[in-house]
Amino acid sequence: MAQKPTHLHVPDIHAPSWLGDFRAFLMRGNVVDLAVGVIIGAAFTAIVNSLVKDIFTPFLGLLIGGIDFTNLFITLRGPHMATLADAQKAGAVTLNIGVFLNAVIQFIIIGFVIFWVVRIISRFAAKKEAPAAPPPPPRSELLLQYILDVLKAQEKTKTPPTA
Repeated sequence: MAQKPTHLHVPDIHAPSWLGDFRAFLMRGNVVDLAVGVIIGAAFTAIVNSLVKDIFTPFLGLLIGGIDFTNLFITLRGPHMATLADAQKAGAVTLNIGVFLNAVIQFIIIGFVIFWVVRIISRFAAKKEAPAAPPPPPRSELLLQYILDVLKAQEKTKTPPTA
């Protein structure tokens, strides 16, 4: 029966010096905060996109008479079709003005929504942070003020010399 080795020699693995610097860089507060911000931003993007697409865009469509900008395009080469999807299926080269206009309108709406969300959050944060009362003056300053007040009182009670 073979004996099991009681001691295995594992060679030391030397980590490169930059690995410690990289770990320190990743653990700095601003990098972690940035990562959290990106993750929350990605989740928030779905909410904002739904707000724009499902809430604001239908109202905007009613205001402008139900115009769908998606099919506003210019055919540069190839067959001219009634819709952008048909033109793209036919292999036409198109200048998609309507898609660009939709992106600009969506950007403006998203910017407006983000502005109001940040403004509301800022107001709530400002209300939570009530201004702190100034700290009381140090005891030595209070004693000096007391001495000054006593000296002023003594000065007032002195009678002026008569000539």
